[in-house]
Amino acid sequence: MARTKEFDPDAALQSALELFWRRGYEATSIADLVEHLGIGRASIYATFGNKHELYLKALDRYAEGRDAALLDELSQPGDALPAVRAVVRRFAAEAGSEDVRLKGCLVTNTAVELAPHEAASARRVGSSWDRFETLLHSALVRAQAQGELAEGRDPRALARMVLVLLQGVRVVGKASGDTARVRDAVEQALSLLE
Repeated sequence: MARTKEFDPDAALQSALELFWRRGYEATSIADLVEHLGIGRASIYATFGNKHELYLKALDRYAEGRDAALLDELSQPGDALPAVRAVVRRFAAEAGSEDVRLKGCLVTNTAVELAPHEAASARRVGSSWDRFETLLHSALVRAQAQGELAEGRDPRALARMVLVLLQGVRVVGKASGDTARVRDAVEQALSLLE
């Protein structure tokens, strides 16, 4: 007779996500996961696979949640350009927030820590960036159609500029917390969205 799980896999995955987000992939051991999740090593392996597979599942969950929030922010009815500006300014504000600054963005952290040498992580980072760029592009196309953005502007290039800027904001914010540097860069970039 098969044993039933004595823990909630969904809650365990969320807990693993938070630990990886705070500490990073390499700095998190299986022993750390066992302690943090409060479940045995065998249960982790049976439910999630190895540490790397668990990390990828946690990264997928993070990206899905972030993408849903961004979709909500960028697809509100009405003017689109203020929504794009609000997202950019939120990222800048979060870069100065102690909690967010220490954790950063799990996708950005993965891009820096794992993507250069690990294909599955690189694919997920690329997919996440593609989705974010698409959301920004859609908002900027809408802004242009509504007369908020000049006709001669390229919404795709602007979306890519914003995406790259925000990844840099996350890295600079996490590494230094220099809010003036982040704020100045963000405001200069936002001046291009006119």
